[in-house]
Amino acid sequence: MILASASPVSVTLSVLAACSYAWPALRADRLSHAAARGWVAWAWFLHGAVLAWGLLLPPAHFGFAPALSMTAWIVAAVYAIESQIYPQLQTRWALSAVGAVAVVLACIFPGTALPGTASIWLPTHLAFGVASYGLFGTAVVHAWLMGRAETRIRQAADPHSGLPLLTLERLTYRFVGAGFVLLTATLVMGYVFGDVVYGTGHAWHWDHKTVFSLLSWITFAILLLGRARFGWRGKRAVAVLYTGSVLLLLGYVGSRFVLEVLLGRSA
Repeated sequence: MILASASPVSVTLSVLAACSYAWPALRADRLSHAAARGWVAWAWFLHGAVLAWGLLLPPAHFGFAPALSMTAWIVAAVYAIESQIYPQLQTRWALSAVGAVAVVLACIFPGTALPGTASIWLPTHLAFGVASYGLFGTAVVHAWLMGRAETRIRQAADPHSGLPLLTLERLTYRFVGAGFVLLTATLVMGYVFGDVVYGTGHAWHWDHKTVFSLLSWITFAILLLGRARFGWRGKRAVAVLYTGSVLLLLGYVGSRFVLEVLLGRSA
């Protein structure tokens, strides 16, 4: 049910997190680096509290919007770590805007209660899946930064205004590789241990989520093989990355959006 299953505490935390994200995004040119960093860190902490409240306290809820919210939270965490190593990264305002939208969306569409027949392994299965979303999302962000870097090179702009192109490329496909490992683990767990994870009667079955997830796995496998064997780079590799990411998004998030919002069903 939309919004009705969200508790007052969850709504309050969501509003605070969204506002904390929005402030540095709206005032990106006026806040100092330290102030913007502090606001984003505080927003990330509140965002994590919202996610924990929805997933750890019974009855636990999950759906397309919480999955997107967790993905944004993971991407923000990766960015925070990376920015310590590579201070040239300049995507804080964009990630803040995405975080604010993700928090609000998850507050409006908190998802449905997880099945009572599910085992204690279900959170692990969901964690692997969402972590793969987060890593592929991070790879997409880096691919976008690669596009910006290529544009700077063509326009003979300041070459020191961001990370070097080769560094961005290396980081992008490291995240793709890590995401592929987790996606593989998620699919294997769902296929081999479906009855254990979801409970009797909820084993692996061929639906839109399964088909799109497998198509995304195949696409990422082709991308990694193409880079390893044929040296794929540039626009071709990025196009395959974007295609796989869209297919993955259509897998769980797309199917749950149709069920929860368009059809008004929980399964």
